[in-house]
Amino acid sequence: MAPSSPTPRGLRLFKALIVSTIAVALSHVIMSDGLYLSFSGQAAATLGSGSGFSSDQAFTAAMMNTALLMPIVLWIGMLVTGERRVGPMVLVGTISWITAVGNGIDTIDDAPYTLLPFGSLALVVGITALSSAIRRR
Repeated sequence: MAPSSPTPRGLRLFKALIVSTIAVALSHVIMSDGLYLSFSGQAAATLGSGSGFSSDQAFTAAMMNTALLMPIVLWIGMLVTGERRVGPMVLVGTISWITAVGNGIDTIDDAPYTLLPFGSLALVVGITALSSAIRRR
C-alpha cells in the first residue's frame, strides 16, 4: 500500500491552529480548577478546619495535570483531523505551554479563575500551530 500524500501546508496549519486553541483552552480550564481546589484548601486551613487535602498537593496536581493534558490533547486532536507525524508539534506545544504557565503563574495564583495574559496564550497557540509545519521523516 502506497503512503498517502501529505496534507497541504496551509490546511495542516489551519488544523493545527484549531487543535492548539482547544488544547490551550482545556489545559487552562484544568489548571484553573486545580488552582481553585488549592485556594479552597488554603481558605479551610486559614479558618481552622481541615479540608482533607493539602493546598500544596492540590497546586502540584493542578500543574502536573495541565502539563500532562497538553500533549495528549494535541496528539489526539491532530490524529482525529487525519494528520500523522505530529511529534515535533506535540513537543513544542508542551514546552511552550509549560513555559507560559511558569512565567504567568504569579498573575493567576492570587485569585480563582483568573486567566493567563492573553498575549502568552496567543503566543503558545501560534508557536504550536507553526511547529506543525515541521514534519518528521
